Amino acid sequence: MKMSAVQSYSNSSSNSSSNKYFSVLKHLKYEYLVAGVAGGTISTVALHPLDLIKIRFAVNDGHSKIHPNYTGFVNAVQKIVKSESFAGLYSGVVPNVVGAAFSWGSYFLIYNFFKSYIQDGNDKKALDASMHTLCAVNAGVITLLMSNPIWVVKTRLCLQYSKGANLPESKRYTGMIDAIQKISKNEGIRGLYKGLVPGLFGVSHGTLQFVAYEEMKNRYNIYLNQPINRKLETIEYVTFAAISKLFAVAATYPYQVLRSRLQDLNHNYTGTIDCIKRIWKYEGVHGYYKGLKVNLLRVTPATVITFVVYEYVSYHLLNPKSEEFQS
Repeated sequence: MKMSAVQSYSNSSSNSSSNKYFSVLKHLKYEYLVAGVAGGTISTVALHPLDLIKIRFAVNDGHSKIHPNYTGFVNAVQKIVKSESFAGLYSGVVPNVVGAAFSWGSYFLIYNFFKSYIQDGNDKKALDASMHTLCAVNAGVITLLMSNPIWVVKTRLCLQYSKGANLPESKRYTGMIDAIQKISKNEGIRGLYKGLVPGLFGVSHGTLQFVAYEEMKNRYNIYLNQPINRKLETIEYVTFAAISKLFAVAATYPYQVLRSRLQDLNHNYTGTIDCIKRIWKYEGVHGYYKGLKVNLLRVTPATVITFVVYEYVSYHLLNPKSEEFQS
């Protein structure tokens, strides 16, 4: 009898913990992963040249003999095509697409996991700004820790100038896999996580963007007396995505300059503080905003494309029997 009672209790305890495990997993929906990957891939392929030029502006401190000097966006395109051919505009595109697809997919998956968990699966339940912030911070930190090595490789490949051909073999990369192998071998795990500190500060960028985006959608629907989870018109998604991105960029852009500088093998900063001090000393406040104009040209349409694709793909995956989907 005693053995039977103990066994019954053990089975009950096991079933209870198993049920809790599955009740948590139900908030993890692959539809958000697929939608994020689709949005990130499409926007990145379309706008990679702008990203490349933004990075090259950001790392140019005016003193390095390796970095070419561009007087503006058009001049940059002309010089890159002339010295590196048209393919030069797509240097680093593979890790950029992989990184964007992985990061957006992971971010949307994790963000919506926390959001659904807090809502207890009721997507009609509105969250306040503090809860949106909590979801965005968790998603941002986890995604960054997983994706930072990809961004290091992308930055290095975007900065493979033709005039840097005299670099040692250990600092010349033929592609994404070669870069990962050489960085791991010559710089260790630390090399793959360069720029992590400003990247963590940069989590605030995604947080501001998502909180602004979610709050605008919620308040707009509440104002119209509509459910907060309803599907909006394309122009509404475009407007909210653009405004939230411009807001986030204006508030946090300097971290992107710091991150690019630290990941650039042509600079030798001892760390984030050293990078901040040297930019201030030699370039002034303007140095923290290098590449901003090109960045705005890129990130605004990129965000719009990403969010619109994400919203439509996730909606149709989650609502396969909707009339609009069938038509």
